[in-house]
Amino acid sequence: MSGGFSVVIPARWASTRLPGKPLADIGGWPMMRHVWARAMQSGATAVVIATDDARIAEAAHGFGADVVMTAADHASGTDRVAEVARAAGWSEGAVIVNVQGDEPLIAPDNIRQVAALFDADGDVAMTTLCEPLDDPAQIASPHVVKVVTAADGRALYFSRAPVPHVRDAGATDGFAIHRRHVGLYGYTHRMLARLAATPPCALERLEGLEQLRALWLGARIQVADAEVTPAAGVDTPQDLERVRALVSAAGE
Repeated sequence: MSGGFSVVIPARWASTRLPGKPLADIGGWPMMRHVWARAMQSGATAVVIATDDARIAEAAHGFGADVVMTAADHASGTDRVAEVARAAGWSEGAVIVNVQGDEPLIAPDNIRQVAALFDADGDVAMTTLCEPLDDPAQIASPHVVKVVTAADGRALYFSRAPVPHVRDAGATDGFAIHRRHVGLYGYTHRMLARLAATPPCALERLEGLEQLRALWLGARIQVADAEVTPAAGVDTPQDLERVRALVSAAGE
């Protein structure tokens, strides 16, 4: 890619199903250390953990991470990332990748790819990834977010509904028209600040999808199929045990 990028990892203590999730032990490391280590392998010029909890900050300092203490009342990780970018004084055109703190198996290549998508066009304000989706149950599930794009990869819409709707069976001729959205985002600092300063729009409130705020503002979100199959994150205790088993098996 033509320019550098920074990674910010939002990490908060509060979690309905897994309180203290960033510090959950996985193979002898807290979860967020796995995320941080993988982000460090992505080629980012800076990797910052953003938190509002002293316990998380202390642990992060312990393994050598850069940490920024942020406000406790942020409504989303995007707002927390925006505070870090503002405090760091990054330029309006700086590229920032938001890597969720509950993605201990995230591929460094996915982070790098999201950042590189800004090279597609100078008009790109946000970037993200997707992957083909052909499981009817997942297509129908409101827990799986779908994305529809234009021919050039620009996002047209994100939805929990099964979009696009296939009116005629067999009309796709076997083409995997559905895409699952992968929740990894890149932003310019300009776009990040604009999102943080804009209240949720009606579409966002209806779907429960923050990226719709950017589309509502007219921003161009560039989407590409992930070059490396994205690993699932950790939302539940069962997810945590699955990741522990995978890390153990890999000898990490």
